[in-house]
Amino acid sequence: MATISVRTRDGELHSFEGRVGASLMENIRNGGFDELLAMCGGCLSCATCHVFVEELPASASLPIPSIDETELIEGSDYRQENSRLSCQIPFDETLSGIVIGIAPED
Repeated sequence: MATISVRTRDGELHSFEGRVGASLMENIRNGGFDELLAMCGGCLSCATCHVFVEELPASASLPIPSIDETELIEGSDYRQENSRLSCQIPFDETLSGIVIGIAPED
């Protein structure tokens, strides 16, 4: 079982089983977290799936953000060092236990 924990904007932490092979954004949306808008559906043309990676399992690593992802995140008033677009993170077993916070809406 590969688990994802999501901290919603009200500060509550929710954990659920993620689907390996789907993006983190798809998992969060399929988990019922509608406050993550993901308006472009994962086409890397908006930043409405902005999240903060709060905890990453010790053996896991994330793909390096592309120039396009970096530019979209830089446009956010809520950018942090741990900011990522969840559509750009493929979810696999190595990410089981990841803790994500949904960024405030710009």
